Amino acid sequence: MTVDLAALRRNFQRIASMTTPARVAAVVKADAYGLGAIRVAETLLDAGCRHFFVAQAEEAIALRPHLPNDAQLFVLNGLLPGAEAACAAAQVIPVINCFAQLYRWRTQAHAERRRLPAVLQFDTGMSRLGFAPAERAAVRMEIAQSPELEILYVMSHLASADEPTKAQNAAQLAEMQMVKKEFAPVPSSFANSAGVLMGKDYHGSLVRPGIALYGGAPQVNAVNPMEPVVSLAIAVAQTRTVPRGTMVGYSGTHVTGDSTRLATLCAGYADGLPRSLSGRGAVYFHGQRLPIVGRVSMDSMTVDISDLPDDALDLGSLVEVIGPHQPLEMLAADAGTISYEILTGLGRRFFRSYC
Repeated sequence: MTVDLAALRRNFQRIASMTTPARVAAVVKADAYGLGAIRVAETLLDAGCRHFFVAQAEEAIALRPHLPNDAQLFVLNGLLPGAEAACAAAQVIPVINCFAQLYRWRTQAHAERRRLPAVLQFDTGMSRLGFAPAERAAVRMEIAQSPELEILYVMSHLASADEPTKAQNAAQLAEMQMVKKEFAPVPSSFANSAGVLMGKDYHGSLVRPGIALYGGAPQVNAVNPMEPVVSLAIAVAQTRTVPRGTMVGYSGTHVTGDSTRLATLCAGYADGLPRSLSGRGAVYFHGQRLPIVGRVSMDSMTVDISDLPDDALDLGSLVEVIGPHQPLEMLAADAGTISYEILTGLGRRFFRSYC
């Protein structure tokens, strides 16, 4: 697995140029979508990023020592009970999603006799995280009575920005505009990767791209404006020629229709290459599509190499899984899933090379 840090940096700079004067935060949850949070954060820090989002407190505590004091690190899911003291000590900022989190963070600030920063998240139509619309007045009252808390942003999350024509986007924007008005002059954060492409009304003061930084397409059925960051190649473990009528893989789901040359590859669903690629997906070698035949196994898969020259592949030869001939979105489509799931699922057995 090769991670192009220069392309990552250029993607960050491209987003910054599209969203100025809003600042650009980096979503580095799930180990920066599997790319390595520390290496990614170091690269983005050098590019000027000073705002980072993770999902869990454990991720934040692990990453915080690798960030300078002037960088802000936010936890999207907020804090589960018992994490408050550790996060306060580590300068980790929770995204407050409910009153229980608000009360616990306020209690921690009171115990430490200092102000603690926080972000308030509001549900604008996704029904996932954040205060409900009916709770906003009560939230305002609580904040007015909470001098221990420094509210840095109000935020929400777009549910359908990857499909920009969906009515849900406009409905969420209208709700977010009400939040901004009710909590003025607190700055706002609204746009995710796809929201970046929705225009300035969606940007707020801080945009939060994730998949776009890593080269994934932010919107469906649209040209991807981002540079690819990740490529993946896997090695050949064995090649063989089998006669017509040979069953391939578990349960013999594929039967050869003619004499066929096969290659067994050193990766499977334990490495994040979904079993749903069985009989549907492919890998590439010098631009030639090599279809997956039979079922993807835990540690291996088999591809038909009959269209290659006899000596094209040998033990240790590398074939392309993600790269110029098969972008991340193409592999995800063959697997019946999304690029996020493919990228974050790529296993730790892949050696990661940074360039």
